[in-house]
Amino acid sequence: MKIQPNSVVALTYDLYTTENGEEVFVEKATEEQPLVFLYGVGMMLPKFEENLTGLIAGDNYDFELAAVDAYGEKDENAVAELGAEMFQGMDLPEVNSVLPLQDNHGNQFRARVTGVSEAGVTVDLNHPMAGQDLHFKGQILNVREATQEELAHGHAHGVDGHSGH
Repeated sequence: MKIQPNSVVALTYDLYTTENGEEVFVEKATEEQPLVFLYGVGMMLPKFEENLTGLIAGDNYDFELAAVDAYGEKDENAVAELGAEMFQGMDLPEVNSVLPLQDNHGNQFRARVTGVSEAGVTVDLNHPMAGQDLHFKGQILNVREATQEELAHGHAHGVDGHSGH
């Protein structure tokens, strides 16, 4: 079966970015712990999915996404000051640590601490990979039709379609 909307894809990947002209390994998904996702429902980067369209189990892939097609360019204005009162009774975080935050709509995201003072904590709200080109290499392990339950839930329930709950 070819990768198409409403199919569940299991794949391996090695992800690299480029720093100072050198390719740097970031993370991977293996055959033992593949990335499994419902294709075409907006869970993955659109250009990532576009590069996988029509592939079948056993196919290898190797493609790059420009930053603008991945997590966007870095926004130098995406910085926030968190007042010291938010950290009452806790140790202030260290520079470069990552804080789990939530916005007024319940969306969870992570912010990297860029500064700490008595007044509070300065955080960078950019995605950690904003401004970076991404290079993906991997193999398609499995492609199958999504179950009705997966389509109703809007996400894959594992390689075989069973979530275990």
